Amino acid sequence: MTTGDISRIEVLKGSQSALYGSHAVGGVINITTKRASAIGTEQQAAVEYGSYATKTGSYSWATKSDRAELAFTLSHMSTEGFSAKDENDGNFEADGFRANRLSFFGQYELDTGALIGLNGFIEDSRGHFDDFAGDTPASAGNDFTDRRNIGLRAFTQFSTGAVDHKLDLTHFRSNRVSTSDTSWPAGATYFNGTRDKLAYQGATDLGAQARLVFGADTEREKVKGGGAAWMTGAFAELGWAPSDRIDVTATVRQDHHSRFGDFTSGRLAAVYRAREDLLFRAALGNGFRAPSLYELYGPYGDPSLQPEESLSAEIGVEKRWGDLATLRATAFYLEAEDLIFYLEAEDLIGFNGTSTICGQPFGCYAQVPGQSRRSGLELEGTYTLSDRVELGAAYTYTDSSTSVGWAGVARHDVTLFATAALTDALSGTVSVQNVADRPDGLADYTLANATLSYDFGTGHEAYLRVENLFDEEYQTVKGYGTSDRALYVGLRASF
Repeated sequence: MTTGDISRIEVLKGSQSALYGSHAVGGVINITTKRASAIGTEQQAAVEYGSYATKTGSYSWATKSDRAELAFTLSHMSTEGFSAKDENDGNFEADGFRANRLSFFGQYELDTGALIGLNGFIEDSRGHFDDFAGDTPASAGNDFTDRRNIGLRAFTQFSTGAVDHKLDLTHFRSNRVSTSDTSWPAGATYFNGTRDKLAYQGATDLGAQARLVFGADTEREKVKGGGAAWMTGAFAELGWAPSDRIDVTATVRQDHHSRFGDFTSGRLAAVYRAREDLLFRAALGNGFRAPSLYELYGPYGDPSLQPEESLSAEIGVEKRWGDLATLRATAFYLEAEDLIFYLEAEDLIGFNGTSTICGQPFGCYAQVPGQSRRSGLELEGTYTLSDRVELGAAYTYTDSSTSVGWAGVARHDVTLFATAALTDALSGTVSVQNVADRPDGLADYTLANATLSYDFGTGHEAYLRVENLFDEEYQTVKGYGTSDRALYVGLRASF
């Protein structure tokens, strides 16, 4: 997806199935598109050009009144790109990408006080890729995927007495055609899938210190020529504040999958504010994920796959020193049973003693037997050096137990950054990331990025962004190419 219409991204880590169902086995990403921030009409436009002949542009229009709201964004991106298989391994063909996207949002408040609304998006894209054998003169430019994604959501919100209600009906459709001359299977492969969901959520206060949220949903996934699956679930979440220093949330959910049966998930989280500037938090939850229809019935699928199950736990502390500094530390643990992962032929030899599985010579989706575990520690902090300069750092230590799948994560990952207001109009940010102790023979690397922006003071801003400042040669995933040093210039305007 492109980012021209995004205003906010929130990430919830850990198993979240108790509230959000099967798809939230490892976390939740909530993406909010652009809307009017106040009553009136707002417009935003942005253009950018840079390395690899990369061009992006977007235009947003949003209006808001006392009872109505309407917004839409049109965006475009195109790039010649770099080789999907690393050019340092002898590949020479640039693999480009282009996409056009339209998103919209609208809602209206009825005389009864109820809200009704509709939002959605449509995106068309083409992305080039490399086949398993890599680039050859005969295959250059012949491997690409055309994709059209459509998402729609109709919703209403209303209250009856002490209960607030929300009802959502969503539809998502993905049509993909992958064309390749030498990959297996050669020629064109199709995947046309839909996901339809009806969800209800209610909420009511149970006195001054507790609130109950409850709901139910039903979802149907279907693939043309590849089967269908139903998922129905119900949940309840109780938020309780026994004092002004403690918040506790407990959630339980029951799901039924048409193929895999019943699953119960739960989550317990608590926050203790020892002082205004010091808090402790902890969470424990389990989750599950049924294999997707593509993993079951796609060209690299395996119909015998079983659901993943997960258990996650974390405990953390946060400390603030006024506006001067912040420090956060979190210890985490995550385990998965029957982890699903795409295994290539070279992994399969060590995995099950053969280079073929599911009758496919290049690999497929498979189940990692038993438990896969990951644990570690996250540290992050900021320090205000002056009224113009802020420093920050983040470090993650990760220990993974599996030989495939999760083992691709580095043991050490540290990032340092500095943000400075050089003048009243000119500001800049520099970040340096070091990734070390990596598996699969992957080399450690250090990556630096920098951005310089100038605010004209009239809602217009120009910027220069440099990615991979020191032209590091590196891979984030074994065999896959990454960008050389790249420069981008852009202009943003609000009016």
